[in-house]
Amino acid sequence: MQENFSICPRYEKLAEFMGKRWTGLILRVLIEGKCRFSEILETVDGLSSRLLTERLKEMEELGMVERTVKNEYPIKVEYKLTDKGLELAPIIDDMQKFAEKWL
Repeated sequence: MQENFSICPRYEKLAEFMGKRWTGLILRVLIEGKCRFSEILETVDGLSSRLLTERLKEMEELGMVERTVKNEYPIKVEYKLTDKGLELAPIIDDMQKFAEKWL
């Protein structure tokens, strides 16, 4: 390893974000297009509504997910990836390919 090697703080922040439980799976679902909260819960086996709420808020704060409230009855809330979030798609796709090949 190089003597002066250090990890970039921004990379460290991304690694921490991606390493949180459920984050990668939620992103995988949202890459396919906008979803309602309940659709994400149904798709990601074992994910609790509390943790989904927490992860979606984190993603929204980072500017990776956009939350849209449709003013109809019953109220409909949809989530979709922003352009920033969609830039993770090739990384998530590569992780999928790696998993299929090696795990």
